[in-house]
Amino acid sequence: MKEHTVSFKNAIAGLVWVIKTQRNFKIQLFLSLLSIVGGFYFKITYEEFLVIGVLITVGLVVEVVNTAIEEAIDAIHKDWQEAIKIAKDVAASAMLIFSVGAFVIACIIFIPHIIRLLL
Repeated sequence: MKEHTVSFKNAIAGLVWVIKTQRNFKIQLFLSLLSIVGGFYFKITYEEFLVIGVLITVGLVVEVVNTAIEEAIDAIHKDWQEAIKIAKDVAASAMLIFSVGAFVIACIIFIPHIIRLLL
């Protein structure tokens, strides 16, 4: 049980570090909150909220993994190398791919509600 407590404390410490130091994670948190507030405002369905919840969770996870990869690479080797640049760029591209997909899905969910509100 003690190992689990230590692991949990380490995970919380990592999350606190990410929140304090990573601007992109803060942006993700803001956009997540905006999506939740928008969901209540537009009265999206339970199923739509589930999709938004999954998108938020996966987006935050991808951002944390991207940050972990970049920090691990920096800890191993700080000098510029083409292979390091490629590894960091590929890790960042995972977040880009996810963000584009999440944006499209959010548009599919929210645009009909916005149109209904305007009509």
